Amino acid sequence: MYKLITIEDKVRVDPKNFNLDIKDAVKKSLQDTAESKLDSDYGFLLSVNDILEIGEGRIYPGDGAIYYNVRYRMLTFVPEVNEIVEGEIVDVASFGAFVRIGPIDAMAHISQSMDDKVMFDKKNSIFVGKKTKKTLKEGDIVRARIVSVSLSKNEKKVALTMRSKWLGNVKYIEQLKKKVKKK
Repeated sequence: MYKLITIEDKVRVDPKNFNLDIKDAVKKSLQDTAESKLDSDYGFLLSVNDILEIGEGRIYPGDGAIYYNVRYRMLTFVPEVNEIVEGEIVDVASFGAFVRIGPIDAMAHISQSMDDKVMFDKKNSIFVGKKTKKTLKEGDIVRARIVSVSLSKNEKKVALTMRSKWLGNVKYIEQLKKKVKKK
């Protein structure tokens, strides 16, 4: 889930940014140090949105930088268990499909890729449903439910399932919607 959160932190402004306006220098420092990082409390830190408040600066002996207490807004991404997400399949392996959801690739094990017995076509790198003949391949847009999340410094894993009537390849979901409307 994408969230816009407010964070209070001490920010180090490097001397090379002293020529900038204070707000711009603080934002640049945050962009350089925080954006595109995984934080155990906040999830994936994506983008500094706005600087809300900047306290008085402090200089510490032996460091030419200025430190400011800052309150700012940041856009984050935190995958949550049972959340329904849409993403693009970026790789299909014999054991599962990797789906890009926001800034992370999640995995749907082959057994969780569709409500059918699934075969892996090694030659074409696709999954094929034995009964339905539905396929999943790289580039397909899919809808899935997050079933587990493990985000730490050592591990970044998100597991998905597409074993439900309204989950899976979006083109098949659209076909199902049309069938339901006709009834």
